[in-house]
Amino acid sequence: MSIVLPSLPAGKTDAFKAVAKFTAPVRRPVEPVGRYFLAHASRTLRGHTWSEFEKLEAEKNVKQIEEDQDDDLGDEEQSEELLAHDPREWKTADLYAVLGLSHLRYKATEDQIRRAHRKQVLKHHPDKKSASGGLEQDDFFKIIQKAFDVMMDPTKRQQYDSIDTASDPKPPAPKSKYDFFEAWGPVFESEARFHKKDPLPPLGGLDATKEEVDNFYSAWGKFDSWKTFEFKDEDVPDDTANRDHKRYIERKNISNRKKLKQEDNKRLIELIERAYSEDPRIKLFKEAAKKEKERKKWEKDAGSRKAAEEAAAKKAAEEEAAKKAAEEAASSKANSKKAKEAAKAAKKKYKRSIRGSVKDVDYFGEAAKADAIEADVDVLIERFDDVQLGEYAAKVKDADAGKVKATFTEAVSVLTSSGKLDTSLLKYFV
Repeated sequence: MSIVLPSLPAGKTDAFKAVAKFTAPVRRPVEPVGRYFLAHASRTLRGHTWSEFEKLEAEKNVKQIEEDQDDDLGDEEQSEELLAHDPREWKTADLYAVLGLSHLRYKATEDQIRRAHRKQVLKHHPDKKSASGGLEQDDFFKIIQKAFDVMMDPTKRQQYDSIDTASDPKPPAPKSKYDFFEAWGPVFESEARFHKKDPLPPLGGLDATKEEVDNFYSAWGKFDSWKTFEFKDEDVPDDTANRDHKRYIERKNISNRKKLKQEDNKRLIELIERAYSEDPRIKLFKEAAKKEKERKKWEKDAGSRKAAEEAAAKKAAEEEAAKKAAEEAASSKANSKKAKEAAKAAKKKYKRSIRGSVKDVDYFGEAAKADAIEADVDVLIERFDDVQLGEYAAKVKDADAGKVKATFTEAVSVLTSSGKLDTSLLKYFV
C-alpha cells in the first residue's frame, strides 16, 4: 500500500526554513490490520453506510446476548417420578418439564424448544445410557419425542396449552386479607392469554376511573376463549374392525370436550364475578353513587322543606317580636328612669376611665405636658357620642402608653374627618 504525502499549500513554502538536512526518502510497505480496518473493509465491500453498519452490529449483539441467556435451556433436572413415567400415559406428563422448559412454558419460542429438545436427546438417548453402562431404557426418551412432536405442531401445542394451567397464578383464598391488585393482577394477566380477540384492558389500580373499571369488567364479560380440550380425548383405536366402538369413543370425546368447555367458562365467569364483588373500586363507586342519589333527593325536596322552614321561622320570629314588644312596653315605663340613671353613670365611668388612662401611663413619659394632654382629652370626650365614648373607654382600659396614645390619635382622625372636631382646639394631639 503506497502513501503519497500532500504538497504544502501555495504561499507557505517561502515561510518554511529547514533546521537540518532532509534524510533520503524511503518507500516502505504498510499493511492495514485490526478490527477497525476490518469494519471499514466490511462497510466498503457491502456498500453500507455508518448507520446501516451500526444497526447490523447492534442486531448481532442482541442476538448474541439472547443466545447467551438461553445457554441453560434444557438443563433443568427432571424428577425421578417424571423420569419413571409410563410412556403409554405420556399425555398425563408435564411436557414442558420433559423438555426442561418449566420456567418458560407457553412463552417458549420454537427455537428454544428445538435447542432444549437437542439437549434432552443428547442427555437421555438410549444409546448413550447403554454406552455408559446403564440399562437400555428408552421409556423417557419416547416421552421426549412425544413432547417435541406436540410442541412443534401449532395446533397440538395450542391444545396442550389449553389444559396446561397447573402452574398458573391462583386467586386468593376467599375471605382472606390481601392486596386486591397484587393478588388479582397476575391472575387476569395469565387468563388473558386465552382470549381470541384484541388484548384485554389491564386491571389498573385504585386510581382508575369508573369508566376504566367498567370497561375492564365489560371486556372480560365478553371473554372469548380459544381453549380446546382435544388433548384430553381418549385415543380412538386405529383398527376399523369395530366401527361402532370407534364412533362411540368419538361421540364420547366430543361430549367430554363440550363438558370441559362449559366447566371452564363457568369457572371464568365465577372468577370474574368474585373479583368484581371484592374490587375495592366498585365499593367506592357504589358509595359515591349512593351519596349522589341522596344528594339529588335532598335537593328535590329542598323547595318544600325550605318553604316550611321559612314559614316556621317567620312565625317564630313574629311571636318572639310580639312577646318582646309586650315585655318592652310593660317594662319601659318602669325602667326608663333607671335606664337614664344607668346610662348617666356609665358615661361618667367611661369619662373617668378615659381621663385616667393618660395619668395611668404617666402622660406618655411627658409629665411636663400633662395639662395640655388632659385639656385635649377633655375636648375629645366632649365630642364623643355615647357609642364612641364606650368604645374608646374599652380601648384604653389597661392599655400601655403606646396603645393609649394611638387610640387618642385615631379618635382625633375620626372626629376630624366627621367634622365634629377642629384641630385648632388641640394642643398635644395635633
